[in-house]
Amino acid sequence: MNVLTDTRFRYRAIWISDIHLGTRGCNADILLDFLRKTESDYLYLVGDIVDIWRMRRSWYWRQTHNDVIQKILRKARKGTRVIYVPGNHDESFRDFAGHRFGRVAVLKEAIHCTADGKRYLVLHGDVFDGVVKYAKWLAFIGDRAYTTALALNLWFNAVRRRLGFPYWSLSAYLKHKVKNAVEYISCYEKAVAEEARRRGADGVICGHIHTAEIRTLNGIHYCNDGDWVESCTALVEHEDGRLEILRWAEMPHVSAMSSIPQALSAS
Repeated sequence: MNVLTDTRFRYRAIWISDIHLGTRGCNADILLDFLRKTESDYLYLVGDIVDIWRMRRSWYWRQTHNDVIQKILRKARKGTRVIYVPGNHDESFRDFAGHRFGRVAVLKEAIHCTADGKRYLVLHGDVFDGVVKYAKWLAFIGDRAYTTALALNLWFNAVRRRLGFPYWSLSAYLKHKVKNAVEYISCYEKAVAEEARRRGADGVICGHIHTAEIRTLNGIHYCNDGDWVESCTALVEHEDGRLEILRWAEMPHVSAMSSIPQALSAS
């Protein structure tokens, strides 16, 4: 029996976001593997869990997407405190802020206190995106372009897998190489960190831009948990309060999974 695939990881808190259930780009199989192999006292769903934007245009829902939701609800029933902070792609759920569904608390934002006493503002982050906030029509156009990039990413990784190479995000690589995208990410990070400072928090934990990062910006600890479309990343808190980004797609046993070819065959 493979010891690695049977390993369970225990954390005080886990943050995941930008899953985009309901889209072909969602790596639900890899996320299920992550959810099955990790346990935590707190599980934060930091927005864009279900992609309502995309589902309004076309319906795409695999059994693995159901399995992700069921696994999260099962964790909540077993005692994990699950907090759902909706994003812009699932903003309809913001109307239910302050309510609980299946032991899942829905909040517009949250404050998380780490084991070492630091306070983190937890939010999706789209309110600090000028395109989403002031030109939503442009955001929809950008979403279509992004969908095209993700389709290329699927084909690119299908070829890599046939050649024996592990998953690698072409779309994330291109995003970091485009000057305007790099400047956009930098401005976003500074704006979110400044909001945390204004609230008197020690740091901020967010998603939205699909770029996992931990860095200090003018004394504020900025943490982005990434996504499950491009990078398959999560932010975790260890029992001593230390925060770390897990890049699950880079785990040795994940490279043998077949989520990407399955997504292609269903297209």
